[in-house]
Amino acid sequence: MNRQELTHRRVLAVAGPIVLSNVTVPILGLVDTGVIGQLGDAVPIGAVGIGAVILSTFFWIFGFLRMGTTGLTAQAHGAGRQGEVAAMLTRALLIALVAGVALVALQGPLFWAAFQVAPASDEVETLARDYLAIRIWGAPFAISVYAFTGWLIALERARSVLVLQVVMNGVNIGLDLWFVLGLDLGVAGVAVATLLAEFSGAALGLWLCRDIFRNPAWRDRARVLDGPTLKNMAVVNTDILLRSLFIMAIFTSFTFYSSGLSDTELAANQVLMQFLHVTAYAMDGFAFGAEAFVGQALGARNRVAVRRASVMSSLWGASISCALALGFLLVGGWGIDVMTTAPDVRQVARDFLPYMVLAPLLGWPAWMLDGIFIGATRTSDMRNMMILSAAVYFAAVYALMPALGNHGLWVALLISFVARGATLGLRYPALERSAAVER
Repeated sequence: MNRQELTHRRVLAVAGPIVLSNVTVPILGLVDTGVIGQLGDAVPIGAVGIGAVILSTFFWIFGFLRMGTTGLTAQAHGAGRQGEVAAMLTRALLIALVAGVALVALQGPLFWAAFQVAPASDEVETLARDYLAIRIWGAPFAISVYAFTGWLIALERARSVLVLQVVMNGVNIGLDLWFVLGLDLGVAGVAVATLLAEFSGAALGLWLCRDIFRNPAWRDRARVLDGPTLKNMAVVNTDILLRSLFIMAIFTSFTFYSSGLSDTELAANQVLMQFLHVTAYAMDGFAFGAEAFVGQALGARNRVAVRRASVMSSLWGASISCALALGFLLVGGWGIDVMTTAPDVRQVARDFLPYMVLAPLLGWPAWMLDGIFIGATRTSDMRNMMILSAAVYFAAVYALMPALGNHGLWVALLISFVARGATLGLRYPALERSAAVER
């Protein structure tokens, strides 16, 4: 374990590169939307938006690989069990391979079900299906990137995470511009660019983690497939999977509810959701740092270190949330204009921009507590509080959307942020106490 005192400098040394790396992900979404937006039509924007949300939903179901790998690896590292650190990477990559192949094999019924849940206009659905048919082949590579990222974060190798994300998303952005604006490939061009970038990311991840392959434990079949360890990993990952399903139910349903409105409102919400992605990924930089620090402190059974990691990471998260809110207030309109040239989409997006100013301020406790609970692998609490928060969200949609339309939908989303932060906050004292308990 890294036993140096946790200072603001150390927090920033980990969180800073992760913030930068995470911001490249929504920047990619901004470029995807902006490039398609140059066509001057709401339909391609909506198609890329729905297609990306559907795949993000399927891929992020396996986001437990990123989160579970971080928590379990950080605790093993904190306890000085380097053989287990190596074996964790192998387990995570095996799961990524199996999951990716399963998604490719089941793409037909999965996409059919998605469009049954959220039927869009014929024009939007046709283009979205073209996008999905290309991008699904990147599933094994996209999911493996979760495993690499979680493992690197656990070891505080933030610069490697930055390199991985910058290279992968840089490739994607460059190919976006070439395929769509240069070769005029439209929606298909965006999909091919992302597919090639995901392959590049997986290859680079292997290279960045190459040093661990000197430890023979990574290929020790008995260790990798150890029954009790796999059982614990299954429990942790199942809880995170269920939590991910419910959080994705909220964000996916948001887009699906939007598709029941006009094509213009769907496109406007897609533009604004890119701002929300910027918020989430920027906040997650400090939440990821909390995962590593809290996980290592739990592995070393250091209750004081758990509290220090939680408080210091959260203070930085609060600062970032205020900066984001101010940024959206001052330059949000300019950002909307950059992403689309459609006048009707620009106007509707401006009408709903105030919700994006509020989102960072109301959501930061939820994002930070997520990181703290992941590092501690208090996954049953995360699961239960997420289920409760999702119930609050859907109740709010049911109550508000019929009368307020898109305004009601945005208010319900903000309510879900508050509910998640409040419920996890109530469970934090038990997490801290667990650091002093033998397990």
